[in-house]
Amino acid sequence: MCGQLDYFLKEFVTLRTDGSKKNWPALTYNRSPYKPLLLLTILDYIDSGIIVRNFIEPSFELAQSFQNYCALLLPPERKASMSYPFYHLESAAFWELQPQPGQQHKKGLVVSSVKRLRQLYLGAKFSTDLYPLLQMPGSRNKLRMVLIEKYFAPEIRQVILEHSLLNCQSALYSASLLTTQELIPDYKRTINQSTLVDVNKVRDQGFRKTVVKLYDHRCALCGIKMRTPEGHTIVDAAHIKPWSVSHNDHPTNGIALCKLCHWSYDEGLMSVDRNYHVMISAAVKNDQNLPGHMLTLSDRPVFRPSESRFWPDQDNLAWHRRERFTKG
Repeated sequence: MCGQLDYFLKEFVTLRTDGSKKNWPALTYNRSPYKPLLLLTILDYIDSGIIVRNFIEPSFELAQSFQNYCALLLPPERKASMSYPFYHLESAAFWELQPQPGQQHKKGLVVSSVKRLRQLYLGAKFSTDLYPLLQMPGSRNKLRMVLIEKYFAPEIRQVILEHSLLNCQSALYSASLLTTQELIPDYKRTINQSTLVDVNKVRDQGFRKTVVKLYDHRCALCGIKMRTPEGHTIVDAAHIKPWSVSHNDHPTNGIALCKLCHWSYDEGLMSVDRNYHVMISAAVKNDQNLPGHMLTLSDRPVFRPSESRFWPDQDNLAWHRRERFTKG
């Protein structure tokens, strides 16, 4: 087993990556970081129990996590797609692409979007010698560290390691929020307090994962649902009763909102009534405003999670109507 680990450690430090200096920053030694970042993302998913078998689906969530890693290193205008490393990792001995039924794997294709990737491939799997090693925390951590040390400059390594820990801790916290019976979860007990990552970041990301998943990326107030194959979504996860007041991350104190509805909700221009209908403040009709479609939302049922136990808590909604909603 030790000899196999040494073999794959060598494989991980000899990935074929683009070395055009004009394209890549010094933080990545002027080489493309996409393959190592995708592998780090997958290691995080195995670590946190999201991937539990030897199959890696090019899911929206995986693409989103990959994008979050890219944001640590690349400028916002640099458009990264998980499709590039997912497809081109096939040059490594440990990565096997799984074509869609009726399709055959072809080398040398231009697969420039996750949408196209999914049309061609169900996903990928690791070699049968590597996957057992990835199940063991010790060898998994060695493989993670060799990626970080080989492909990233010393000044960014700690940031990447902390981001990896954040991914794992927040996924565990999110899972705990979906299973707890407590109306106000004890996050101090759930989150590993000895972690190097800021506990508030773990909380924030875990809460977001939970709420956005429960609402299936749909805004509860206006119903809009927009997400890109590359991992971007229009909705935020909002606390109904703010964390600063409630210290409550329970899903029933959360609601998914698009950018406009989130701002309007925080400003007291929108709320939810006792029957789970949208409320629009009279202030929206101010003659200086041009509310567009917003007035048409008044009295419409809000979109809620499929399980009623995760519906917004009426006590929290009452707090928002009383303390935030502008009635006139």
